[in-house]
Amino acid sequence: MDSDIPQNFQKELTCVICLNYFTDPVTVGCGHSFCWSCLCVSWEKVESPACCPLCRQPSEQTNLKTSILLKNLVSVARKANLRQFLSSEGSRCGLHQEALQVFCEDASSLLCVHCSGSREHEAHRHRPIEEAAEQHREKLSNQMRSLWEKIQEIQGNLSKDGRISVCWMTYLCRRQDETRAFYKTLQLVLHEEDKQYLKSLVKEGSKMYEHLKKLGAELNEKKISLRGMYDELMDMCLKPDVELLQELGDKLKRSEQVQLHTPPPLQPELPARPITGLMDRLNRFRVEISFPCEITNHNLRLFDDVRSLRFMHDHLHVSLDPGTSNYFATWGAQVFTSGKHYWELHVSKSWDWAVGVCKDSWLRKKGTLLESQDTFLLLCVKEKDCYTLWTTAPMTRQYIEKPQGRVGVFLDVDSGSRSPTVLVAAARAETVLTDPPVHKTSRGDTTPRTLGGARN
Repeated sequence: MDSDIPQNFQKELTCVICLNYFTDPVTVGCGHSFCWSCLCVSWEKVESPACCPLCRQPSEQTNLKTSILLKNLVSVARKANLRQFLSSEGSRCGLHQEALQVFCEDASSLLCVHCSGSREHEAHRHRPIEEAAEQHREKLSNQMRSLWEKIQEIQGNLSKDGRISVCWMTYLCRRQDETRAFYKTLQLVLHEEDKQYLKSLVKEGSKMYEHLKKLGAELNEKKISLRGMYDELMDMCLKPDVELLQELGDKLKRSEQVQLHTPPPLQPELPARPITGLMDRLNRFRVEISFPCEITNHNLRLFDDVRSLRFMHDHLHVSLDPGTSNYFATWGAQVFTSGKHYWELHVSKSWDWAVGVCKDSWLRKKGTLLESQDTFLLLCVKEKDCYTLWTTAPMTRQYIEKPQGRVGVFLDVDSGSRSPTVLVAAARAETVLTDPPVHKTSRGDTTPRTLGGARN
């Protein structure tokens, strides 16, 4: 650091973690400032909640923006250091004994004015040394942020895929039991082809499990590669401007290349296949449903709650932020007290949708649909470019293909138990695409109604 700059001023521009001038400075809630990259690495090593590395005060905000004031002050100090170095006797052109003023981008070298116009360098890209140093530091900061975001994205996918891998085989066994129960409830004959389907579940599921493990290994290898590049750029940030210009070389280009070709997260799904005789059986109980009652998103936060589901320390947490999306929910006028009933709804025009049944008591209550034991829903939720299916009560991820066109709901109020049976089947023409689980709703002293919701 420059001895001509007051020590107190230098101290205010110094990161207490790396003991160097700030690089991409950010300020946490308590008022202390750090390099963005230093703070990220510091928070990575400790458990949440994130705290200030200096005073240990918890920081509610983790998505911090660059402090423009500190950044400009650091730029002034660095330029003063650079000018002092370039004006020293040991920093002159060896050939012409003139001050170095130009940086050659192609040769990564400092030149005097005469050398920059020589035959060796005249076709190269040149710029003033101060300008080059500032721009290269800016590119360095941007690349580090990009690398860190990619590392965190991969870590999130590793955690997500790890949870899926743990639950996958258990899910397969449950799917076999649910498929048998599905046939039993509808009194369908278990044909040989469907017996083979049950066997294929294990085979296909085992194959998917191997894919999940392979993807995990690829993601972990990619994360190590990205982190190595990130650490390399962090080391460059600690160097004075002259050394940074001369040694940066192709590191920025390699940083861009290493971020390419990241393995996409795997969306495991069990394939759908027809069930012989199912649609003929269901159509015997076909009823027409009207939906005269409707509420809009001022009372509905269903899909935002699903998107906010996170596994933290093996517990399921749900955010109750209602969001601002354009949602609506409707429920039918029909009330079922006995018998078997089947109806269908069109869902192809909605991003997010939910179909199922609810009790009269739910209509008189407040709260989210996910928390209620008086509803049973099949939900389709869009996250980025992917769709996931869920069933409620309890909230359970269903690893099956997204239904297209129509979704049918079968309700058996007289199922021989104290609670009615609900089957949800996604249908296209006469082909069943999914065979979701049998679910027992709590009857109590109320009766089921039809329920639907969507986001347009």
